[in-house]
Amino acid sequence: MGKGVMQTIRLILTDKFIWLLGGSVLLATLFPVSGSAEPIASFAVSAGIFWIFLLHGIRLDRQEVVAGFRNWRLQSAVFGFVFGAMVVAGLVLSRLLDGHIAPMIAAGFLYLGCLPSTIQSAASYTAIAKGNVGASVVAAATVNLSSIIITPVFFALLASSVGIVITGASFIKIMTMLLLPFAIGQLIQHWARSWAAQYKGIVGWSDKIAISLAVYVAFSGAVVAGIWQQVPGDQFLIVALAIAVLLIFAFGGAWLLGSISGFVINDRKALLFGGAQKSIAVGAPLAAILFPPESAGLLLIPLLFYHLSSLILSAPMAVKLSNI
Repeated sequence: MGKGVMQTIRLILTDKFIWLLGGSVLLATLFPVSGSAEPIASFAVSAGIFWIFLLHGIRLDRQEVVAGFRNWRLQSAVFGFVFGAMVVAGLVLSRLLDGHIAPMIAAGFLYLGCLPSTIQSAASYTAIAKGNVGASVVAAATVNLSSIIITPVFFALLASSVGIVITGASFIKIMTMLLLPFAIGQLIQHWARSWAAQYKGIVGWSDKIAISLAVYVAFSGAVVAGIWQQVPGDQFLIVALAIAVLLIFAFGGAWLLGSISGFVINDRKALLFGGAQKSIAVGAPLAAILFPPESAGLLLIPLLFYHLSSLILSAPMAVKLSNI
Protein backbone atom coordinates (compact mmCIF):
# COMPACT_ATOMS: atom_id res chain seq x y z
CA MET A 1 0.00 0.00 0.00
CA GLY A 2 1.43 3.37 -1.06
CA LYS A 3 2.54 6.09 1.31
CA GLY A 4 -0.15 8.48 0.03
CA VAL A 5 -2.92 5.92 0.62
CA MET A 6 -1.70 5.24 4.16
CA GLN A 7 -1.55 8.96 4.91
CA THR A 8 -5.08 9.40 3.57
CA ILE A 9 -6.45 6.56 5.73
CA ARG A 10 -4.64 7.95 8.76
CA LEU A 11 -6.15 11.42 8.21
CA ILE A 12 -9.68 10.01 8.00
CA LEU A 13 -9.36 7.64 10.97
CA THR A 14 -7.76 10.25 13.23
CA ASP A 15 -10.30 13.02 12.49
CA LYS A 16 -12.13 12.82 15.82
CA PHE A 17 -14.84 15.23 14.69
CA ILE A 18 -16.01 12.74 12.03
CA TRP A 19 -16.44 10.11 14.73
CA LEU A 20 -18.07 12.58 17.12
CA LEU A 21 -20.72 13.59 14.58
CA GLY A 22 -21.35 9.99 13.57
CA GLY A 23 -21.68 9.08 17.23
CA SER A 24 -24.19 11.89 17.78
CA VAL A 25 -26.46 10.55 15.03
CA LEU A 26 -26.14 6.97 16.33
CA LEU A 27 -26.83 8.06 19.92
CA ALA A 28 -29.89 10.04 18.81
CA THR A 29 -31.17 6.97 16.94
CA LEU A 30 -30.73 4.64 19.93
CA PHE A 31 -31.43 7.06 22.81
CA PRO A 32 -33.28 10.13 21.51
CA VAL A 33 -34.10 13.04 23.80
CA SER A 34 -37.77 12.98 24.70
CA GLY A 35 -40.31 13.90 27.37
CA SER A 36 -39.13 15.84 30.41
CA ALA A 37 -35.53 15.84 29.13
CA GLU A 38 -36.42 18.03 26.11
CA PRO A 39 -36.44 21.42 27.95
CA ILE A 40 -33.10 20.61 29.59
CA ALA A 41 -31.61 19.57 26.24
CA SER A 42 -33.00 22.69 24.57
CA PHE A 43 -31.39 24.91 27.21
CA ALA A 44 -28.08 23.06 26.85
CA VAL A 45 -28.15 23.56 23.07
CA SER A 46 -28.89 27.29 23.48
CA ALA A 47 -26.00 27.63 25.93
CA GLY A 48 -23.77 25.67 23.54
CA ILE A 49 -24.70 27.89 20.59
CA PHE A 50 -23.91 31.02 22.62
CA TRP A 51 -20.54 29.49 23.58
CA ILE A 52 -19.68 28.54 19.97
CA PHE A 53 -20.18 32.07 18.66
CA LEU A 54 -18.52 33.66 21.67
CA LEU A 55 -15.46 31.57 20.77
CA HIS A 56 -15.74 32.68 17.14
CA GLY A 57 -15.62 36.29 18.33
CA ILE A 58 -12.60 35.63 20.54
CA ARG A 59 -10.65 33.69 17.90
CA LEU A 60 -11.25 35.89 14.84
CA ASP A 61 -8.44 38.43 14.81
CA ARG A 62 -9.66 41.67 13.22
CA GLN A 63 -6.14 42.47 12.00
CA GLU A 64 -5.96 39.12 10.16
CA VAL A 65 -9.21 39.88 8.34
CA VAL A 66 -8.00 43.34 7.32
CA ALA A 67 -4.67 41.91 6.13
CA GLY A 68 -6.39 39.14 4.24
CA PHE A 69 -8.41 41.55 2.16
CA ARG A 70 -5.19 42.69 0.50
CA ASN A 71 -5.48 39.55 -1.62
CA TRP A 72 -8.89 40.81 -2.66
CA ARG A 73 -9.14 38.74 -5.86
CA LEU A 74 -8.84 35.45 -3.99
CA GLN A 75 -11.14 36.60 -1.18
CA SER A 76 -13.74 37.73 -3.73
CA ALA A 77 -13.52 34.39 -5.55
CA VAL A 78 -14.08 32.39 -2.34
CA PHE A 79 -16.91 34.68 -1.24
CA GLY A 80 -18.58 34.57 -4.66
CA PHE A 81 -18.30 30.80 -4.95
CA VAL A 82 -19.60 30.14 -1.42
CA PHE A 83 -22.52 32.58 -1.52
CA GLY A 84 -23.09 32.53 -5.27
CA ALA A 85 -22.45 29.28 -7.10
CA MET A 86 -23.15 27.04 -4.10
CA VAL A 87 -26.39 28.83 -3.22
CA VAL A 88 -27.63 28.40 -6.80
CA ALA A 89 -26.59 24.72 -6.78
CA GLY A 90 -28.43 24.16 -3.50
CA LEU A 91 -31.56 25.88 -4.80
CA VAL A 92 -31.55 23.86 -8.03
CA LEU A 93 -31.16 20.57 -6.17
CA SER A 94 -33.90 21.44 -3.67
CA ARG A 95 -36.29 22.22 -6.56
CA LEU A 96 -35.37 19.05 -8.47
CA LEU A 97 -35.71 16.82 -5.41
CA ASP A 98 -38.94 18.36 -4.09
CA GLY A 99 -41.67 15.74 -4.44
CA HIS A 100 -39.16 12.88 -4.53
CA ILE A 101 -37.93 13.14 -0.93
CA ALA A 102 -39.36 14.61 2.30
CA PRO A 103 -39.93 18.40 1.86
CA MET A 104 -37.66 19.42 4.77
CA ILE A 105 -34.84 17.19 3.49
CA ALA A 106 -35.20 18.77 0.04
CA ALA A 107 -35.11 22.21 1.66
CA GLY A 108 -31.96 21.05 3.44
CA PHE A 109 -30.09 21.23 0.12
CA LEU A 110 -30.97 24.91 -0.18
CA TYR A 111 -29.93 25.40 3.45
CA LEU A 112 -26.66 23.59 2.75
CA GLY A 113 -25.97 25.85 -0.23
CA CYS A 114 -26.49 29.00 1.86
CA LEU A 115 -23.99 28.02 4.56
CA PRO A 116 -20.39 29.30 4.79
CA SER A 117 -17.31 27.13 4.41
CA THR A 118 -15.42 25.63 7.33
CA ILE A 119 -12.53 27.45 9.01
CA GLN A 120 -10.45 24.80 10.76
CA SER A 121 -10.92 22.00 8.21
CA ALA A 122 -10.33 24.28 5.21
CA ALA A 123 -7.12 25.59 6.76
CA SER A 124 -5.97 22.10 7.82
CA TYR A 125 -6.41 20.53 4.40
CA THR A 126 -4.92 23.58 2.69
CA ALA A 127 -1.86 23.15 4.92
CA ILE A 128 -1.62 19.44 4.05
CA ALA A 129 -1.87 20.37 0.35
CA LYS A 130 0.91 22.98 0.88
CA GLY A 131 -1.36 25.80 -0.22
CA ASN A 132 -1.84 29.40 0.94
CA VAL A 133 -2.94 28.72 4.54
CA GLY A 134 -3.12 32.38 5.57
CA ALA A 135 -5.47 33.24 2.73
CA SER A 136 -7.55 30.14 3.51
CA VAL A 137 -8.00 31.13 7.16
CA VAL A 138 -8.94 34.69 6.32
CA ALA A 139 -11.33 33.69 3.52
CA ALA A 140 -13.12 31.13 5.70
CA ALA A 141 -13.24 33.52 8.65
CA THR A 142 -14.67 36.29 6.46
CA VAL A 143 -17.44 34.15 4.99
CA ASN A 144 -18.26 32.76 8.45
CA LEU A 145 -18.55 36.27 9.88
CA SER A 146 -20.71 37.34 6.95
CA SER A 147 -22.86 34.22 7.24
CA ILE A 148 -24.39 35.39 10.52
CA ILE A 149 -26.43 37.79 8.37
CA ILE A 150 -26.18 36.40 4.82
CA THR A 151 -27.14 32.76 5.47
CA PRO A 152 -30.49 33.38 7.23
CA VAL A 153 -31.37 36.22 4.83
CA PHE A 154 -30.61 34.16 1.70
CA PHE A 155 -32.41 31.12 3.11
CA ALA A 156 -35.42 33.20 4.16
CA LEU A 157 -35.68 34.80 0.70
CA LEU A 158 -35.27 31.55 -1.23
CA ALA A 159 -36.97 29.10 1.16
CA SER A 160 -40.39 30.67 0.54
CA SER A 161 -40.24 29.03 -2.89
CA VAL A 162 -40.28 25.62 -1.16
CA GLY A 163 -42.95 26.59 1.36
CA ILE A 164 -40.79 27.59 4.36
CA VAL A 165 -41.33 30.94 6.08
CA ILE A 166 -38.72 32.49 8.41
CA THR A 167 -40.38 34.92 10.83
CA GLY A 168 -39.08 38.15 12.31
CA ALA A 169 -38.90 36.43 15.71
CA SER A 170 -36.38 34.00 14.23
CA PHE A 171 -34.13 36.87 13.15
CA ILE A 172 -34.30 38.32 16.65
CA LYS A 173 -33.17 34.95 18.02
CA ILE A 174 -30.34 34.91 15.47
CA MET A 175 -29.17 38.32 16.61
CA THR A 176 -29.36 37.26 20.27
CA MET A 177 -27.80 33.81 19.93
CA LEU A 178 -25.25 34.42 17.16
CA LEU A 179 -24.42 38.09 16.69
CA LEU A 180 -24.50 39.12 20.37
CA PRO A 181 -22.02 36.49 21.62
CA PHE A 182 -19.78 37.13 18.60
CA ALA A 183 -19.76 40.88 19.42
CA ILE A 184 -18.98 40.12 23.07
CA GLY A 185 -16.14 37.85 21.94
CA GLN A 186 -14.69 40.65 19.84
CA LEU A 187 -14.93 43.09 22.76
CA ILE A 188 -13.13 40.79 25.20
CA GLN A 189 -10.72 39.45 22.58
CA HIS A 190 -7.78 41.46 23.93
CA TRP A 191 -7.99 39.63 27.29
CA ALA A 192 -9.57 36.32 26.29
CA ARG A 193 -7.56 35.37 23.18
CA SER A 194 -4.43 34.45 25.15
CA TRP A 195 -6.57 32.31 27.47
CA ALA A 196 -8.18 30.53 24.49
CA ALA A 197 -4.73 29.90 23.02
CA GLN A 198 -3.36 28.61 26.34
CA TYR A 199 -6.20 26.10 26.69
CA LYS A 200 -6.54 25.45 22.96
CA GLY A 201 -7.22 21.72 23.34
CA ILE A 202 -9.99 22.11 25.92
CA VAL A 203 -11.56 25.04 24.08
CA GLY A 204 -11.44 23.17 20.76
CA TRP A 205 -13.13 20.10 22.25
CA SER A 206 -15.81 22.22 23.97
CA ASP A 207 -16.59 23.78 20.58
CA LYS A 208 -16.92 20.37 18.89
CA ILE A 209 -19.01 18.93 21.73
CA ALA A 210 -21.41 21.90 21.57
CA ILE A 211 -21.85 21.37 17.81
CA SER A 212 -22.37 17.63 18.30
CA LEU A 213 -24.94 18.34 21.03
CA ALA A 214 -26.93 20.52 18.60
CA VAL A 215 -26.82 17.69 16.04
CA TYR A 216 -27.82 15.12 18.67
CA VAL A 217 -30.84 17.09 19.90
CA ALA A 218 -31.98 18.02 16.37
CA PHE A 219 -31.69 14.45 15.12
CA SER A 220 -33.40 13.18 18.30
CA GLY A 221 -36.42 15.28 17.36
CA ALA A 222 -36.47 13.71 13.91
CA VAL A 223 -36.17 10.19 15.37
CA VAL A 224 -39.02 10.80 17.85
CA ALA A 225 -41.12 12.18 14.97
CA GLY A 226 -40.51 8.89 13.14
CA ILE A 227 -37.82 9.68 10.57
CA TRP A 228 -36.92 6.01 10.07
CA GLN A 229 -40.58 5.12 9.52
CA GLN A 230 -41.58 8.19 7.49
CA VAL A 231 -38.52 8.40 5.25
CA PRO A 232 -38.00 5.23 3.15
CA GLY A 233 -34.53 3.90 2.47
CA ASP A 234 -34.69 4.83 -1.22
CA GLN A 235 -34.96 8.51 -0.22
CA PHE A 236 -31.63 8.27 1.56
CA LEU A 237 -30.17 6.77 -1.60
CA ILE A 238 -31.50 9.77 -3.58
CA VAL A 239 -29.94 12.10 -0.99
CA ALA A 240 -26.59 10.29 -1.29
CA LEU A 241 -26.63 10.57 -5.09
CA ALA A 242 -27.54 14.27 -4.90
CA ILE A 243 -24.70 14.84 -2.41
CA ALA A 244 -22.29 13.12 -4.82
CA VAL A 245 -23.41 15.47 -7.61
CA LEU A 246 -23.01 18.49 -5.33
CA LEU A 247 -19.53 17.40 -4.24
CA ILE A 248 -18.42 17.05 -7.86
CA PHE A 249 -19.81 20.50 -8.63
CA ALA A 250 -18.28 22.07 -5.50
CA PHE A 251 -14.74 20.69 -5.73
CA GLY A 252 -14.62 20.66 -9.53
CA GLY A 253 -16.13 24.13 -9.80
CA ALA A 254 -13.83 25.67 -7.18
CA TRP A 255 -10.75 24.18 -8.83
CA LEU A 256 -11.90 25.33 -12.28
CA LEU A 257 -12.68 28.83 -11.01
CA GLY A 258 -9.13 29.08 -9.68
CA SER A 259 -7.79 28.13 -13.10
CA ILE A 260 -10.05 30.56 -14.99
CA SER A 261 -9.13 33.35 -12.57
CA GLY A 262 -5.44 32.77 -13.21
CA PHE A 263 -4.52 32.13 -9.57
CA VAL A 264 -1.16 30.61 -8.69
CA ILE A 265 -1.35 26.99 -7.57
CA ASN A 266 -1.14 27.77 -3.83
CA ASP A 267 -4.10 30.16 -4.07
CA ARG A 268 -6.07 27.59 -6.11
CA LYS A 269 -5.61 25.10 -3.28
CA ALA A 270 -6.94 27.66 -0.77
CA LEU A 271 -9.94 28.36 -3.01
CA LEU A 272 -10.61 24.64 -3.43
CA PHE A 273 -10.94 23.80 0.26
CA GLY A 274 -12.26 27.21 1.33
CA GLY A 275 -14.95 27.22 -1.35
CA ALA A 276 -16.12 23.61 -1.48
CA GLN A 277 -16.50 22.68 2.19
CA LYS A 278 -19.57 23.62 4.24
CA SER A 279 -19.64 24.44 7.94
CA ILE A 280 -21.68 22.33 10.32
CA ALA A 281 -20.39 24.65 13.08
CA VAL A 282 -22.76 27.30 11.71
CA GLY A 283 -25.34 24.99 10.16
CA ALA A 284 -26.31 22.93 13.24
CA PRO A 285 -26.72 25.88 15.67
CA LEU A 286 -28.60 27.99 13.12
CA ALA A 287 -31.02 25.13 12.34
CA ALA A 288 -31.62 24.72 16.09
CA ILE A 289 -32.56 28.41 16.30
CA LEU A 290 -34.79 28.50 13.22
CA PHE A 291 -36.75 25.26 13.63
CA PRO A 292 -38.06 22.79 16.23
CA PRO A 293 -35.89 19.66 16.62
CA GLU A 294 -38.08 17.39 14.47
CA SER A 295 -37.79 19.81 11.52
CA ALA A 296 -34.17 20.76 12.19
CA GLY A 297 -33.17 17.10 12.20
CA LEU A 298 -34.55 16.57 8.70
CA LEU A 299 -33.09 19.86 7.45
CA LEU A 300 -29.62 18.83 8.65
CA ILE A 301 -29.53 15.47 6.85
CA PRO A 302 -28.01 16.84 3.59
CA LEU A 303 -25.50 18.89 5.61
CA LEU A 304 -24.43 15.85 7.65
CA PHE A 305 -24.00 13.75 4.51
CA TYR A 306 -22.12 16.55 2.75
CA HIS A 307 -19.90 17.56 5.67
CA LEU A 308 -18.70 14.05 6.44
CA SER A 309 -18.26 13.19 2.75
CA SER A 310 -16.31 16.38 2.02
CA LEU A 311 -13.92 15.73 4.92
CA ILE A 312 -13.31 12.17 3.71
CA LEU A 313 -12.87 13.39 0.11
CA SER A 314 -10.56 16.23 1.12
CA ALA A 315 -8.03 13.91 2.75
CA PRO A 316 -6.76 12.08 -0.37
CA MET A 317 -7.18 15.25 -2.44
CA ALA A 318 -4.93 17.25 -0.09
CA VAL A 319 -2.30 14.48 -0.03
CA LYS A 320 -2.25 14.33 -3.85
CA LEU A 321 -2.09 18.13 -4.23
CA SER A 322 0.86 18.33 -1.82
CA ASN A 323 3.03 16.96 -4.62
CA ILE A 324 2.03 19.68 -7.09
